[in-house]
Amino acid sequence: MKTEFKQIVTIFLSIFLLSCSSDETALENSTAPAPVLPPNTTTPIANSINYLALGDSYTIGQSVCETCRYPEQLKASLNAIYPQTSFSLKVIATTGWTTSNLLSAINTQNPKSDYDLVTLLIGVNNQYQGRDFSLYEKEFPELLNKAIELAKGNAKDVIVLSIPDYAYTPFGVSMMQGQTDKISSEINNYNSFAENYCKIKDVVFINITEITRQGLKNPDLVAKDVLHPSEYAYKLFVEKMLPAVKSTFRN
Repeated sequence: MKTEFKQIVTIFLSIFLLSCSSDETALENSTAPAPVLPPNTTTPIANSINYLALGDSYTIGQSVCETCRYPEQLKASLNAIYPQTSFSLKVIATTGWTTSNLLSAINTQNPKSDYDLVTLLIGVNNQYQGRDFSLYEKEFPELLNKAIELAKGNAKDVIVLSIPDYAYTPFGVSMMQGQTDKISSEINNYNSFAENYCKIKDVVFINITEITRQGLKNPDLVAKDVLHPSEYAYKLFVEKMLPAVKSTFRN
């Protein structure tokens, strides 16, 4: 009996060992599953995008290089995000322009209404030159409606930037002594009006004013002329704009 029992045990052990060997061979010969890759989060857009930037010194990039101003930095960022798309940029802006000057320039140049993206930043010179606020109340809506028209009539493709606050620059402190609070208060009024009108027209309004209000704490935000935003400040503008810009393309 003992001999028979040993034989039975030996047979079972042999079967068990053969089974394990077979499983190991199967595992070795099996193909490892392909790694799961993260989904592509960049939605394809049109092959070409026409971008129009409207404004004043903050758009033309007073005291910074041509590629340092925010429209050029935005274009460069979009080129990196959408390498298969060709981006063209037209800028209608000049240092010192008020809303009246910008309206006149648009009417004179008469650009085509074929833009896929239009940005608008205007009003600081209305405040700086002491123009009556009622002029901005009249002309900003005209400019925004014109911007929508130039964006093929699509309000979703228009982005308005708030007016920077030059009270928080060395120029503002030294040249506008005792008036910095007044400057900030008036710029707040301009921005509030623009933001409220943008809501009515279903246009995106982006507040970049708070970035410029760090200018005294962080001199890197101010250009060498101690008044206008620096290349770095414009970089921060673009970072804040990008989500909204990408959203316009998805729409």
